[in-house]
Amino acid sequence: MSLRDRRLNGYEGARPDVQQLVPPTASHVLELGCSSGRLGEALKLRQSVSVVGVEMDETYAADAVGRIDHVVNASAEEFVADPPPTARDFDCLIAADVLEHLVDPWTVLRSTVGLLAPGATVVISVPNILYWPQFRRLLFGHRFPRDDAGIFDRTHLRWFTKKDAEELAQSAGLRVERIVPSYWARGPRLLLRRTLAKTPVRSFMAAQYLVVATVPVGDAGAVPDDVV
Repeated sequence: MSLRDRRLNGYEGARPDVQQLVPPTASHVLELGCSSGRLGEALKLRQSVSVVGVEMDETYAADAVGRIDHVVNASAEEFVADPPPTARDFDCLIAADVLEHLVDPWTVLRSTVGLLAPGATVVISVPNILYWPQFRRLLFGHRFPRDDAGIFDRTHLRWFTKKDAEELAQSAGLRVERIVPSYWARGPRLLLRRTLAKTPVRSFMAAQYLVVATVPVGDAGAVPDDVV
């Protein structure tokens, strides 16, 4: 099985959890790390929207062409350093499980917010490094896992908890509206994790956090004075 096959579920899904957080009124979407374009394609089937995707992997980028409106084959860092002249006034930004792969996700997100319209929605998804089924591998394995995909994807360069995810958005000048936990479970196991999420061990229950934030009207791209 190829590396791409092993990463299929984690890298190329249509992400219904992210879709439901994208406003139905969004009409001009920028997706950092669009992979093969499945998420953008699903959004286009759901609503009238144009989707611009940024993807550094040539194979994924080639597959995304035809599924979404425009694909920029570049890293997120390269894109924000020299965005196309038309890359402006997006009313929705999606950064789903891409920021943890960057050396400086704080700067990249702050720069990308500068391409958004006032009032735009931002949907960020990051893995939770404290997710118990994976975190216990550190506790009992006495080594840092390096997997092909998932929480301990070997290409992850940054690690986030719920608080880290919130501060990431705030440092970019965004107003955090809500944080949605993703439990990666079904049936009784999902019920158990949701129940435990109401207890002091809540930080260990979610596998991912989805942050929904907005660009303050009148302050597109602005960073609060007290954020360094």
